[in-house]
Amino acid sequence: MKFKNQRILNLVLLLLIVVCAFALRIYNIDNAPSGIYPDEAVNGIDALDAISSGNYQWFYPANNGREGLMMNLIAFSFQIFGVTILGLKFPSIVFGTLTVLGTYLLTKELFRSQRAGLLAAFFVAFSFWAINFSRISFRANILPTVLSFSFYYLFCGIRYNKVIHSSKNRTKQFFKSSAFKSYFCFAMAGLIFGIGLHTYIAFRITPAILALAFIALWITKKHFWRDYWKHSAIFIVFAFITMAPMFYTFYVHPEFLTSRSGSISVLSPEVNQGHPIKELSRSLFLSLVKYNFWGDQNWRHNYPPYPILNPILGFTFLGGLIYLIFKWFHLFFLRFKHKIRDRKFYVYTFILAWFFAMLAPEFMTAEGLPHALRSIGTLPITFIIATIPFLWLIGKTKKYGHGFKLIIFSFIFISLPIIAFSETIKYHIFWANSPKQAESFEANLIDYSDYIKTLPAGTPIIVIAENMQRIPIRMFNYSNSNIIYKHQDELDGLLSGDEIKNNPTFILTGKQQWVADKIISKYPNLKLRIFLNDQKKQASKVWVVSQ
Repeated sequence: MKFKNQRILNLVLLLLIVVCAFALRIYNIDNAPSGIYPDEAVNGIDALDAISSGNYQWFYPANNGREGLMMNLIAFSFQIFGVTILGLKFPSIVFGTLTVLGTYLLTKELFRSQRAGLLAAFFVAFSFWAINFSRISFRANILPTVLSFSFYYLFCGIRYNKVIHSSKNRTKQFFKSSAFKSYFCFAMAGLIFGIGLHTYIAFRITPAILALAFIALWITKKHFWRDYWKHSAIFIVFAFITMAPMFYTFYVHPEFLTSRSGSISVLSPEVNQGHPIKELSRSLFLSLVKYNFWGDQNWRHNYPPYPILNPILGFTFLGGLIYLIFKWFHLFFLRFKHKIRDRKFYVYTFILAWFFAMLAPEFMTAEGLPHALRSIGTLPITFIIATIPFLWLIGKTKKYGHGFKLIIFSFIFISLPIIAFSETIKYHIFWANSPKQAESFEANLIDYSDYIKTLPAGTPIIVIAENMQRIPIRMFNYSNSNIIYKHQDELDGLLSGDEIKNNPTFILTGKQQWVADKIISKYPNLKLRIFLNDQKKQASKVWVVSQ
């Protein structure tokens, strides 16, 4: 009865954490962030093009090329919620919430502890870093979900295969046996892992995690390849099934494999100026300090200048990382000096391999460091590492008296609400209401989009905007065929041509007086009008030249 009650309590706590995670990611989504960044809007445009043409692609070449899964999911979301901010961001919200669940499952499996899983899930649920990106329509949001669930099934498969040799399940029907469960888990791990190729370019380094983890398993487990070669083959086959469409796409379009990453790589002579080791060291240092000391300075990615982890988790993360590194060397020594095979060796190898492999997309580039987006693949494992000191403290309570136990659990129960409350108000109060955040997301483009929707149907509209600025406006007014988009440098040709219809309305996103003057000199009946949406807290002025 006690065990059953504990399971119910754990399930209730997990449900509460997941519900809180979803609420924090969907609450006030129309206003925080204050705008739609052009990179998000490009995804929306591709989704709308796919809906209108029926041509859903595995890879969309616009904007330096992007894997197509997120755009296709946005297209599905648009058909449910309409072309709205919620429709654009709902897939990210869902994957951000699923990452919480995936982190719980993986942590529970790694440490064989419900408590560990609940702590790690709680930290992800309330993390500013996780909340922020879950509310931005970036394809990278799928990556943490894919990794956490894939690796969860992988370690489940390893555990079930261990049961085969220590139980009498061989006499049962295959589909009820541990053998089937193990094969099934490896198949699921492969299927989900293969989806990663459809998510974000940083995924391409993840085979290194598997390679190091399997080497550690080979070192730790007797007869590993004899016992697991079938499972490994199943993993590869099922991963290939979900990867195959992208492999074929790259075969037909090899140019899609290239990206701009080469031009910003620390290995590029143009970047490192002949000092690759020095540049790599600088890049790695900046990539690491963002967790504890000096975070991403981009307002779209973080709340500058603060680190991406709050002080409590920053401290436990640093302690956990140092602990893992020292314990890894200790376990390595025990394995080869004293022939001791400890399960923790391959678990710790896996954790460290994941963290540093998924940090590589950040520290191997030299642009915009620290960069919380490029390292988003480290998100689940960062909070798993931050959980380790909590588990260590809880473990010590068994060796000491009641007083020590009271101190430790008091510290934990005080820390958790502090983390939740501070991260929530940090995002939804301070960051969400910051003018710098609104400027970073070019919130004024939403105001221009909203104004265009108020104009009478059939009104000829000319939007004078930069190439990227026009994208959010175009997305929210995708079905309006009366809009012409022009750059300010094209103004002379526009005014001297016959493209403009009678009684046009000019929208000036750049708010340049000289542009307005030039238009009025051509059309003296038009006037510069400036509108402000009083109903919106951070509304910007909308410059319009019209009758």
